[in-house]
This record gives sequence, structure tokens and C-alpha cells, in this order.
Amino acid sequence: MFDSVRDDVRATLDEIRAAGLHKPERVIGTPQSATVEVTAGGRPGEVLNFCANNYLGLADHPDVVAAAHAALDRWGYGMASVRFICGTQEVHKELEARLSAFLGQEDTILYSSCFDANGGVFETLLGAEDAVISDALNHASIIDGIRLSKARRFRYANRDMADLEQRLKEAVEGGARRKLIVTDGVFSMDGYVAPLAEICDLAERYDAMVMVDDSHAVGFVGAGGRGTPELHGVMNRVDIITGTLGKALGGASGGYVAARAEIVALLRQRSRPYLFSNTLAPVIAAASLKVLDLLESAGDLRDKLNANTALFRRRMTEEGFDILPGDHAIAPVMIGDASEAGRMAELLLERGVYVIGFSYPVVPQGQARIRVQLSAAHSTEDVNRAVDAFVAARAELQG
Repeated sequence: MFDSVRDDVRATLDEIRAAGLHKPERVIGTPQSATVEVTAGGRPGEVLNFCANNYLGLADHPDVVAAAHAALDRWGYGMASVRFICGTQEVHKELEARLSAFLGQEDTILYSSCFDANGGVFETLLGAEDAVISDALNHASIIDGIRLSKARRFRYANRDMADLEQRLKEAVEGGARRKLIVTDGVFSMDGYVAPLAEICDLAERYDAMVMVDDSHAVGFVGAGGRGTPELHGVMNRVDIITGTLGKALGGASGGYVAARAEIVALLRQRSRPYLFSNTLAPVIAAASLKVLDLLESAGDLRDKLNANTALFRRRMTEEGFDILPGDHAIAPVMIGDASEAGRMAELLLERGVYVIGFSYPVVPQGQARIRVQLSAAHSTEDVNRAVDAFVAARAELQG
């Protein structure tokens, strides 16, 4: 059967390569850290890692690794079941309670990933008589989750409050029963932060709920690392927070929805990714509890991350690079052309700096970039070496 489509698939792959949009996978032979060893897909050897979501450097933290080892002995390897059958252990309930307390929400439900969490919310909460109003730059998981629901869909320009208000008016005029505004807390390709205070003001004015995917914020944004709701002082005004355990919170996998108690209760009964996917591995749940312990005294890590971010952004600007404004640890270096971004990433790897060129369909056509991600695990010397490598790579590229 496949023979009839093989040539078409090969032609599509050839088009992807010809357009400079091919995304090779590099293989590393070490734990995730500030430096990694590339073993395939690039120049072999140890390189500085500036493209991981390991914001606080906890992915290989010895206390987290020790907690994972202990959890294997205590809880076993996997659950081999879903939650409502025989897939719920004490460690899962403990993690849900800890996340609820940390995020200031009434209850939390765990998922295999935040992609699944976002995929399980909209269909459960919204019907054909409801409306969802989504930021234009929201993550793909939000877009796909919305597609699964029958709700009427509205999209507003990125962080544009006038446009959001217009869409809310249209939803009201259309007779929407429930209205849900959904936004990324931090937009992953740009490092921009959503204006949550203004969003909550509009939500209250138009009787809408607010949902935030805070995957690129929880752990290090806000005074206590509780994310963009804490940063903007609206922790008690956000109805639904989705997030991941796979970035700042240890970097493994798993996601969650932290929300009003009634919303979580309904998700446990109706959310398809929760009901039909295996339980989060207990070793991840236990290690995540240790991460939450560490976050209570992680002020020094957040300070180091902020210092590294400020240094990189300042030096890159001084060197004349087009870097999107902001102060988040996501620091996109704009290139424009997809092929040039890919070539720049290769030249940087040759100079011992591991970054990735992002191009369509991950970002819009003509807006290819190298998304640099800072970590608390980087030293000041690491950051300066990365900037120097950018300067040298640019010189060779312009040749």
C-alpha cells in the first residue's frame, strides 16, 4: 500500500530540504546540562548548550537524580494503567496537592505532557454554544486543543488588548454561553510575556474565564517562581493554568492543569487524554516533588538566570544583532532567511556552541531565527563565549 505514496512523501521531503526547512536531530551522549557531548548529527565533542529548556539547571541536579533513584525502589518503574483504573499512587496525589499550593490554585490534575493537558481542556469545558478567544501566537498544543472542541473560535493579535476586546464583544453579541480567553504566559518563539493584568480586566468586564499556558515561566518567572500570574499580581484572577514538568521543573516530561476545583473535577471525568493515557511515571512525580522542594530556596538560581539573560541580551545588542526585546531567558536572534539561520547554527556548533535555527512552520515564513535559551547553569564565561562565537560565525557567513 505504501508504494503508491512513497514518491510523494520523498518529493515532500526533498522540498523541505531545498527550502532550508529540514530539521536534523543531533544526538547527545551526556545528561542535559550547560555543556553536552554531541555524538551524532554535528561535530562530535563537548559543546556549550544554549538551546535547552533547562532554565534553572535542574535536569541533572544531584538531589533530583537521587530522588528519582529512590522513587524507582519505592514506587516501581511505571503504572501500566490509567488513573481511574489502577494508575493512581500516593505520589501522584501528593504532587497534585503540592502544585496546587505552589501555583495558588484549588486543585491540579496531572497529564502525560502539557500538550495533552491543553488537548484535554477545551473539548471538556466548551460546547457549540460557547466561545474561545485565543492569542494568535499561542502554542501549537493550544491550537490543536481548540480544534478538538465545538466552540466558536476567535483569534486576537498577539498581546493586542484592543483586538481582544473586539473579539470578546463579538462573542457576547453572538450569544456565547461561556467565554474562555486563552494565552501563553510567555510566547515560546519570541520570549514576550502576556499582559495578564489587562487580560484579567477584560475578562471580568465581559464575564469570561482566563486560561494561561505557563510552561516557559513556572519555576523562574515571578518573585517566587510561580510564573506570569505571580509576576502580574493576578494569581487569584486566573481560572486555569496549564504547564509542564519538562522545562524548568526538572526537564523530564509530564504536564498539569491547575484550576478551580470544579474544573479539575470535571476534567477527571471527561478529559480524554487523562482518561485514555497511562499515568505519569511515578519516578517523574517523585523527582518533581524534590524540584518543588528546591524551588523554595532557588532565589539564587533565578538571580543567576536573570544575570545571564541580561548579559547575553546586552552584549548581543552591542554587537549589532537583531534580538527581540525583553528580559526573558528566551532570547531570539532574528536571521530572516531559513537557510541562513540553519547555516549560522552549523557554524556556531563548529565553534562549540549548540543552538538551533528555527524556521517555518515553527515560526512564520521569513522570520527564521536562532532561539537562544539561557540557563542558571551557564557561567559568565559561557555566556561571553557564546556571544563571541556568534560574532565569529556572522563574519564567516558574510565572508
